[in-house]
Amino acid sequence: MSNPLTSFAAIHSAVSLAQQIGDGLGTFAFAVSGALLAVRKNFYIIGIGTLAAVTAVGGGITRDLIVGRHPPVAFTDLWYLGVALAAAATIFFWHPPRKLTGRPLDIADALGLGTFCVTGTLTAFQFGFGAPSATLIGVVTAVGGGALRDLLAGQVPRVLRPDQEIYAIPALLGAAVTAVLVYFDRLTDLTGSLAALGAVALRLLALHYHWRAPQARADKRSQ
Repeated sequence: MSNPLTSFAAIHSAVSLAQQIGDGLGTFAFAVSGALLAVRKNFYIIGIGTLAAVTAVGGGITRDLIVGRHPPVAFTDLWYLGVALAAAATIFFWHPPRKLTGRPLDIADALGLGTFCVTGTLTAFQFGFGAPSATLIGVVTAVGGGALRDLLAGQVPRVLRPDQEIYAIPALLGAAVTAVLVYFDRLTDLTGSLAALGAVALRLLALHYHWRAPQARADKRSQ
């Protein structure tokens, strides 16, 4: 079996454009989810822009700090911030009623989750991490922005809440599939996109059917 890092270097040029597109889509989707939550919380324009930007680049900044990219790309390539602010402006001028922010927020969040779990994993491979570590970094990239968004909005991050549908598990699946594809030299634009879509689909199915992660069973003797 070939070295996965060598294999990744060989196919990187073929997927780099797709990775950049994925980063752009994930940034925009997460920014929309942050802006929609800000609308739901009755934030004003600065709050909408802040929540959109933090959601869009928070996971990527965390990823870059872990892999040793200093400064994080969000501070050197202002394109990411521009995409986030464009999404915030779109939501601000549309200004949807609070009752309409629920489902669009969930869909935008799922799209960001799916794309970032793949691109985060690929970035970790680029910086020399092995498959298990790259998978974990992919998950952190996917859930980090949403967690920061929820904290700034004054609520427990959904990734930690037992009353919320599975969130980290779809990201873990997408990241793990991406790592396996890299390891076995099967990563292409198509297979990488399918890994992202698989994570998105699992998240949306979880929302539709209310799939939740199991909780520790309480000891009745202590009650």
